[in-house]
Amino acid sequence: MRIAPTPSTSRRQPPSLCRHTPACPAADSSDAEGARVVAGQPEQGWSLLCNGVFVFADTGELLPDGRIVAPHWPALATH
Repeated sequence: MRIAPTPSTSRRQPPSLCRHTPACPAADSSDAEGARVVAGQPEQGWSLLCNGVFVFADTGELLPDGRIVAPHWPALATH
């Protein structure tokens, strides 16, 4: 069951997480995974990016507004 985002669950991370230049891409942009890691537990399989996106080892993501991005493994080339 998915819970709809509410004002309390859709907060973005404070701007202080992204103090570098150029600023990280927004969480809803196509290059959101290019943001810097601010916290992570690789042994648990997750990282928190500067833009508030949680990235998981299976390539899934949890966006700051509560939306889920399904794992997106790259397509394997066949010869």
